[in-house]
Amino acid sequence: MLSLDFWLAAGERAVKTFAQVLLSFMTTGAIGITSLPWNEMLSVAATAALASVLTSIVSGVRDGNPSATNAETTPTSKGKHEA
Repeated sequence: MLSLDFWLAAGERAVKTFAQVLLSFMTTGAIGITSLPWNEMLSVAATAALASVLTSIVSGVRDGNPSATNAETTPTSKGKHEA
C-alpha cells in the first residue's frame, strides 16, 4: 500500500472525484456560473476527494490495490490477488 503506484492510482481517483463533484455543481443550471458559491463548492469537492483517498487506503489494506473490486491493478499489486 505504500508504493508509488498505489499513491498515483489513489491520487488519480481523488482528482477525478474532485472534478466530478465540482462539475456536478456547475452544471445544475439553477444559477449562473458567476454567482456560484465557489468556496462552498470547492469545500464539498475537497471533502469528496478526501473520502476517495480514504476509500483507496481501506481497499489497499487487503492487498495493496486501491481498487475495491480489483477491477484494475497497479503494477506492484499484480499477482497478489486473482482478478
